[in-house]
Amino acid sequence: MDAADGRDLLSHVLTADDPTDGLWDLVDTGRAEQIIPELPALALEQDPIHKHKDVLAHTIAVTAKTSSDLTLRLSALFHDIGKPKTRRFDEHGVTFRHHEAVGAKMARKRLTALGYPEDLVNDVTELVRLSGRFKGYADGWSDSAVRRYARDAGHLLGMLNELVRSDCTTRNKRKRLELHHHVDELEDRIIRLAAEDRRKAERPLIDGQTVMERFDVGPGPMIGQALKFLLELKRSEPELDLAGTEARLDEWWHSNSCSRHGLRQRRLATFWLRPHEAEVKRS
Repeated sequence: MDAADGRDLLSHVLTADDPTDGLWDLVDTGRAEQIIPELPALALEQDPIHKHKDVLAHTIAVTAKTSSDLTLRLSALFHDIGKPKTRRFDEHGVTFRHHEAVGAKMARKRLTALGYPEDLVNDVTELVRLSGRFKGYADGWSDSAVRRYARDAGHLLGMLNELVRSDCTTRNKRKRLELHHHVDELEDRIIRLAAEDRRKAERPLIDGQTVMERFDVGPGPMIGQALKFLLELKRSEPELDLAGTEARLDEWWHSNSCSRHGLRQRRLATFWLRPHEAEVKRS
């Protein structure tokens, strides 16, 4: 079987509503060995002492839980592909340290050899690399860590979160609900922080204190109006730099301060004239 035929067969199996039977058939018939030999190599015990689930069965279960998007399915198929190369035993049992980084390199090499498009290869590789990033969230992540997770995932954030959810194949209902709760919480925090960041990004380049210092005035309605003008200016001309913003502010301030001064003078004149007009009428 050449690379193109192998790629087409693998893609056909992975985009089925349920790829479980198709993937097991590839393994059992030996065709997986020709297309993606790393897959049958996953048939090992994660912990021979405690008889935990084998990685191959877990991988197929995870792949079947994801939606039938080829990029996401390939990412699920490869997310633990680096475990055989990183398996070590110590006093704590079996470990697979850095298997995501190793797996990402393996995924890139295999998918490129099969002739998948470069964009798809890049996305799958990145999802495999990030697939273990969620570990440790339950121990407490700062807002900076949440922002970094979202920033690193970029346009793959939705797929990454779905992969994290699908990677939980435990039959323990409590553990499963707990993981989904943490992913829900993470997504809520990402939305909240993104909204906060957008609001901060809308802040004008010049703040109220700077406006007061620039025109040697104290707090008052004029400062609020100036800040409103600066915010509207940033929204309408986001490319305007600080120097340009200062120049526009100076123009606005001069125009509005003159208008306010003229209005004040008219009001003073009105108040002054009223009592005198009354005297004239009495006389």
